[in-house]
Amino acid sequence: MKVAGFSFIRNALQYDYPIVEAIQSVLPLCDEFIVAVGQSDDDTLGLIQAIGSDKIKIVHTVWDDTAREGGRVLAQETDKALTAISPDADWAFYIQGDEVLHEKYIPVVREAMQKYLTDERVDGLLFHYLHFYGSYRYGGDSPRWYRREIRVIRNTGEVVAYRDAQGFRTRANRKLNVRQIAAYIYHYGWVKPPEKQKSKISNFNRYWHSDEQMQAVGQEADAFDYSQADSLALFTGTHPAVMQTRIAASNWTFDFDTRRKRYSLRFRFLNFVEKLTGWRMGEYKNYIRLRD
Repeated sequence: MKVAGFSFIRNALQYDYPIVEAIQSVLPLCDEFIVAVGQSDDDTLGLIQAIGSDKIKIVHTVWDDTAREGGRVLAQETDKALTAISPDADWAFYIQGDEVLHEKYIPVVREAMQKYLTDERVDGLLFHYLHFYGSYRYGGDSPRWYRREIRVIRNTGEVVAYRDAQGFRTRANRKLNVRQIAAYIYHYGWVKPPEKQKSKISNFNRYWHSDEQMQAVGQEADAFDYSQADSLALFTGTHPAVMQTRIAASNWTFDFDTRRKRYSLRFRFLNFVEKLTGWRMGEYKNYIRLRD
């Protein structure tokens, strides 16, 4: 069984992306790892090169800013990395620049890859998500956070990134048939120093909105405030080993009363139903879960 990892990144230092930790977290599973490094305003290239693994192959790219609305450029950059994977790889593990796999899940992922290696009904593996917010102590627990996404795909050459690259579909626009596995992706996109978060949000919005929308969006981003979260839960587990140095160096304080809920009426109803039944009404699912 041959496994390839892949990701894309640009301006990692400027916007404080834990891309090094993301790559390091899945390297033990991979025989090779492709990183599409976009032309940057900082030394992102040097950052990736300094990882020092002979598994890593760098693809140099230039982002197409004309494809920014709806996050389409993010899918384009994902596909540049995906198409550079060796054709003889069986599986491809996708990790974004603010996502990390805890080392305790490495055996789980490897076992699932082996289990479904010859089962061609399975196009990919579906992971649970834990979204950290404000600090490394809290996770988002409201219905606004997505609960699952595909992060391992079968390397057939027929799978491409979908929309803003959160997930995947076939070139024929078919949803992938996936197996849910008992592993979590730790998402750290909302854990940065407040000033870095403001800058990151303002930049990220460029890949979602037209020029006509940017002024209003930028003003909203400038007013970003962690304390406005609708609902958070205290995290009582352990963070991945590769994140420990970054966490120890964090230098801002964020405290949140987890008893406080700022749900809209709609979210109150959705949360009530989910707590009662485990079903999230209207949940976006860009995949088809296979069941025994």
